[in-house]
Amino acid sequence: MNNSIWRKKPMHMFEQDMQKSELKRVLGKWSLTAIGIGAIIGGGVFVLTGTAAHYHAGPALALSFIIAGIGCIFAALCYAEFAAMLPVEGSAYAYAYGTVGELFAWIIGWGLILEYAMGAMTVAVSWSGYFNKLLHLFGIHLPANLTNDPVSFGGAAVNLPALVIVWFVTWILVKGIKEAASANNMIVILKVAVILFVIIMGAFYIDVANWTPFIPEETLVEHESGEMLPAYGWGGIISGASAIFFAYIGFDAVSTQAGEAINPKKDMPFAIIASLLICTVLYIAVSLVLTGMINYKNITGDALKAPVAYAFDVAGQPWAVFVITAAATAGLLSVMLVMMLGQTRVFLGMAKDGLLPKFFAEIHPTFKTPWKSTILVGAVVSIVAGFTPISLLGDMTSFGTLFAFTMVCLAVWILRFRDPNRDRPFKVSGLNIVAPLGILVNTFLILNLGRTAQVFALAWLVFGLVVYFLYGRPKSHLNTRE
Repeated sequence: MNNSIWRKKPMHMFEQDMQKSELKRVLGKWSLTAIGIGAIIGGGVFVLTGTAAHYHAGPALALSFIIAGIGCIFAALCYAEFAAMLPVEGSAYAYAYGTVGELFAWIIGWGLILEYAMGAMTVAVSWSGYFNKLLHLFGIHLPANLTNDPVSFGGAAVNLPALVIVWFVTWILVKGIKEAASANNMIVILKVAVILFVIIMGAFYIDVANWTPFIPEETLVEHESGEMLPAYGWGGIISGASAIFFAYIGFDAVSTQAGEAINPKKDMPFAIIASLLICTVLYIAVSLVLTGMINYKNITGDALKAPVAYAFDVAGQPWAVFVITAAATAGLLSVMLVMMLGQTRVFLGMAKDGLLPKFFAEIHPTFKTPWKSTILVGAVVSIVAGFTPISLLGDMTSFGTLFAFTMVCLAVWILRFRDPNRDRPFKVSGLNIVAPLGILVNTFLILNLGRTAQVFALAWLVFGLVVYFLYGRPKSHLNTRE
């Protein structure tokens, strides 16, 4: 028995898991790329552009996206090397387990749970905002206490649309990966078309006065929580990059689909890097158009939930508002779908190793999906989304994402020294520069998140360590391996 917290899962055990896997291998490189784009394009463009511009960066939001993108590209390259070398479900958790050690893997896996669960919750609340705006266009107005969380409403309330849509996505995911991927591909095509429409059409309504000054003077701004926090200036640009970072989660989600990829060693590095580059360019363009169309100070109230549609409303283009709102409502579905898909695959990987109960690894005999854990994830996500403000959820997701990216950069760097001769189908050039920069940038962005989110996230990690030492470590399959 090996009781070391740094014990590694042998390669032959990963190979056995892949051979015994009941998941269907149906995803090609473009389906994987679409999964990445499906996760990346959503809350970042349709919602967080408004909150990040108003509360953090102002017109300089484009610089926030550039900084966040730079932090992501370092992590994406490290993910790509790992994904090609160890193409199994579980994402960064599995990579660390096979290369660095069990405790390191557990910490990453626990951070991924925070990343995906909070991401799905954030997007569910965002979807509710656009759905309500779509209903308003048809003259339908739901009661405020059924479309807001108790904190935002100031009394007894539930965000019913957010709660219901999570269960709809859960049903799709239980049905099967092929159906989920097909639905995602169609929505991604729609979203990219609408994003290009926003960029091209919105360019005609830009008022350059809204960009002046491009980097507003630093000041204090009251957030939804009631806190007065510093905003604007270079500090606001950095905090804006931290706040919108969760919008880049998509390429991470690609790595969770290795068990269902047709040719994971070749296609996953392609999909990870391609989805990130495509979406970074689109993000920068949309942020410039949005802050050019409306003044960042005017993005308040309901405009925070649907800023892109609001910008075209102000421009006097109601037909464009309808197109954008309808597309955003459909588009955010695919983000939620990918977030919850990634969450269940991380659970699946951890349960296969004995670190979580078998419940999370049980595959449906007909649909070939981890149906029990999918339903559990749907239940938790729906309840939290129905009762929690979006601002806290977004920061918590960013923490989980940044933490996972930092750990991946560190793990792939350590492995280069420990096992330089391992076969690497995709090898990052200049890793001794890429990995340290990834660690520094992502750690710096973590330190610039809201204090409340930092405290909650650290408490989550501490709780995870307790679970590991009380359950994961003694139940690990490596404990019983001869």
